[in-house]
Amino acid sequence: MTIDVKICGINSRPALAAAVDGGAAFVGLIFYPPSPRYVEIERAAALAAAVPDGIKKVGLLVDAEDAMIAGILARVPLDMLQLHGGETPARVAEIRSRFNRPVMKAVRIAAADDVARAEAYCGAADRLLFDAKPPKGMTGALPGGNAISFDWRLLAGRRWPLPWMLSGGLSAGNVAEAVAVSGTPAVDVSSGVEDRPGVKNPDKIRAFLKAARVL
Repeated sequence: MTIDVKICGINSRPALAAAVDGGAAFVGLIFYPPSPRYVEIERAAALAAAVPDGIKKVGLLVDAEDAMIAGILARVPLDMLQLHGGETPARVAEIRSRFNRPVMKAVRIAAADDVARAEAYCGAADRLLFDAKPPKGMTGALPGGNAISFDWRLLAGRRWPLPWMLSGGLSAGNVAEAVAVSGTPAVDVSSGVEDRPGVKNPDKIRAFLKAARVL
């Protein structure tokens, strides 16, 4: 079984090199200023230019307006847009059509009812991403990248008519269990390959990719 890996929150050349050399299928650039992994457009453009063909460059956005998306795409050659906010199915479909890019919609999960919400996006998005919903009262919670996981059994045996991936609290130490329990064909990691929020560790990136390769 081949597990595709997305390394998200890339913001440095060493981190990018580790992701590329380790065989990542996707690299994520975050365009959400409150995030410690935020990259400004100029740096994002330089990083994107160093990504070889065959690796998808994904731009993470949170409830972004059209002007912001257009400004990013004018400078950064993204292959996919990841919508990680409260975007409705109609808004997802609008962005997909207007900007002519595949769209991945993040769905935040804490309980079975949250999983059911994904159905509404199946006709609007090209891919789904299931991430952990921050608990109420969590200090400094971000839309994603909070180093927390959810009950992977909520996804076990589920099928959707479009590709999907799992995110939330993953690391080299638990990715095998996460895949075995959830049945996910792809995983997304950010905080699990960092020394602290926003500081990627190339060795941890390599270790995560190695762990995913042997599944």
